[in-house]
Amino acid sequence: MGVVKRRRLHNIEEKKPRKAIKSSVKKEEEEEEERKDGVVKKDKPRKAIKGYVKKEEDETKKDGVVKKDEEGMTEYERRRLENIEKNQLMLASLNVQSLLSSVPTKHPRVDPKGYKKTPERKQSKQGPVVLRRSLRARGFPPDASSANGLHDDEPCINHLSLSSSTSVPIRKILGSFTMEEVYETKKDDASNKHFIDTIINLSDKSPLSRIGAKNIEAFEVGQLRLRAENVARLVPGRIFSLAFFPFCERSVVVAGGKFGHVGIWDTDQKEEDGVHSYCPHSAPVSGVVVWPFHLTKIFTSSYDGFIRLMNVEEGKFDMVYNCNDEIFALSARTCDSNSLYFAEGQGEFKVWDERTKGISTSYSLHSQRINSIDFNPENNNMMCTSSSDGKACIWDLRCIRNDPLQIVKHQRAIHSAFFSPSGKYLATTSFDNKVGLSSGVDFSDVSMIHHCNETGRWLSSFRAIWGWDDSYLFMGSMKRTVDVISVEKKTITSLDSTYMTAIPCRFASHPCITGTLAGATGGGQVYMWTTT
Repeated sequence: MGVVKRRRLHNIEEKKPRKAIKSSVKKEEEEEEERKDGVVKKDKPRKAIKGYVKKEEDETKKDGVVKKDEEGMTEYERRRLENIEKNQLMLASLNVQSLLSSVPTKHPRVDPKGYKKTPERKQSKQGPVVLRRSLRARGFPPDASSANGLHDDEPCINHLSLSSSTSVPIRKILGSFTMEEVYETKKDDASNKHFIDTIINLSDKSPLSRIGAKNIEAFEVGQLRLRAENVARLVPGRIFSLAFFPFCERSVVVAGGKFGHVGIWDTDQKEEDGVHSYCPHSAPVSGVVVWPFHLTKIFTSSYDGFIRLMNVEEGKFDMVYNCNDEIFALSARTCDSNSLYFAEGQGEFKVWDERTKGISTSYSLHSQRINSIDFNPENNNMMCTSSSDGKACIWDLRCIRNDPLQIVKHQRAIHSAFFSPSGKYLATTSFDNKVGLSSGVDFSDVSMIHHCNETGRWLSSFRAIWGWDDSYLFMGSMKRTVDVISVEKKTITSLDSTYMTAIPCRFASHPCITGTLAGATGGGQVYMWTTT
């Protein structure tokens, strides 16, 4: 055996890298040839060294024939098989296969709870396209009385629309219809009937008024937790309104969506996900009120100009009120079982009387739309309205014709104004990045807390709500957290969770279970924070 071959086998036994073997073998072969010829070559170009594989092919090829050994393999093929066997022995000694079997496999994906139906796209029936031509192009002199800009040749449409960019008129369905006709959750009719029976049974065991500050339990903000099973999608699109059923031992939340849906989620239902979705309106649902005197009745208001009653016992939606303007807010008093209070159009405040089935009172309280209506828990004759004109006004319902008792001003639109559970504080939320706290005998002591409230056009505006006492305010944050404002310290802390994947905009606290907080997002999801 030659010197080069012995050194080559010695390198293989030492398990040197293939590149190192090739370069060393090439160099040794060249040195041996130089010794045989008796010539020493200096400054040999690097390009002359072309690698071990190319050299093997040159050595084994003569006259176009590849030299093979007795087994029918070339030197390169035999060496390749030897390397493969050595690698397999090394892997077997490391016990790699057993380690791979012990690695846990990927967990199967779990579908989220809630609304899964995708709205069907309906082909719009458009008429013939009308080309707009100016009076000059048609050969007519200019006429100032008929000049309407771009609306000269466009057809007249309803001013109500889902957004400012749409031009499709909202469909209005008068009269009543059954809950099954607008039931949109992908379940059978038995699921709808089971839900109706559950609400009826729970309403018989629940109180007829919300709890006050004297009945709350000891509570700390740090106890709130968000779990994976407490996340569900109730409606398609963003949520405009959110409320709890006042059940003592159960958490049932109802949400109003952008496309007219009303979603109800029973978090304690074990058989299914507990989500039921209906579509009684054709525009954003601006308000949801669970009637405190009969919990099987849920009133909803919408931008389509309707107020509807969801009568669970009768299994239908009744039309309560209809108008040509948008309805932006809806509320009720715990001491008045016959009236419903709502905001219509540009600053109009109206009272609907159940006995007469019509409007009993109507006042113009603001110059622009009213965004919220709330009543003082300790004095139900005291009402507060917030408006886009930058004012939050406190009124006395007994003499509402007079000037307001107090006015809280902001630099931009005020989207909410809510009394605290004890009635001693008033919290206002405005687009000027401020949260106002009013206190005192006449609510004249006002302090402002800075908070980023610029949500943009794709999210519902932030509204700070009270918890279960006068200690904390809860509202959304652009950082995808729940901001908790301390009334005493005027500081802000945040609640964060890995399960909260969107910005919470609207909130509601459970009136009977301390430590149960619901937050709604712009994608129709609801996050339920609990302490247990």
